[in-house]
Amino acid sequence: MGQKIVVVGNGDIPDGANALIDVADLVIRFNDCRSFGRGGVKTDIVAVCNTGRPGKSMSEEPQWRSLQPVQAASTIWSVRDPAKFLDMRSGLKVSNPELDDFCDDYSDAFAVIASDNGKQHQIISRDIHERADGFLAAYSPEPYICPSSGLIAIFQVLDMAAKDQGQVFITGFGHQGWAGHPFQAEKQLVDTFASEGKLVRISIE
Repeated sequence: MGQKIVVVGNGDIPDGANALIDVADLVIRFNDCRSFGRGGVKTDIVAVCNTGRPGKSMSEEPQWRSLQPVQAASTIWSVRDPAKFLDMRSGLKVSNPELDDFCDDYSDAFAVIASDNGKQHQIISRDIHERADGFLAAYSPEPYICPSSGLIAIFQVLDMAAKDQGQVFITGFGHQGWAGHPFQAEKQLVDTFASEGKLVRISIE
């Protein structure tokens, strides 16, 4: 049996889940790691939205890199493939001109931050993004811009777990937020993965 991997979103986390999170082999958190503390403290990977305003803010603000979970992590994941988002730019100029900076990429800045602090940096490939789009299509999502960072990370972790028969757990996923993500379809897809035994939602009775 392989690693126990926990993907911790920034939503509500059940009481008692922190103990299960902190004994996992690998823990992934997101962006400013709002799950840290109430959702345990172990942090191995911080998955960041490396484009647009979130990417600019995190990569340029010293406060972000000084966060305890960011300092503790050994790896930073940039969840958006720069080439994929470059390809999206022209279409968004027509469909969503207000998102003029949405595809601006800061993955190089995160790579420098990682290198300067003895961490690894990895860009999650566009293949993961496009596979997520393909799975979401089965749930007839409303028009959307891109899958959430959480879903991209889940797909990446499922790939990792498949290679060594690992177990994937998730918590802190409320499947709600920015309207440009297809959250209803994402919830249905993740529920399907759970029903198929591909992952487990952490819930404490």
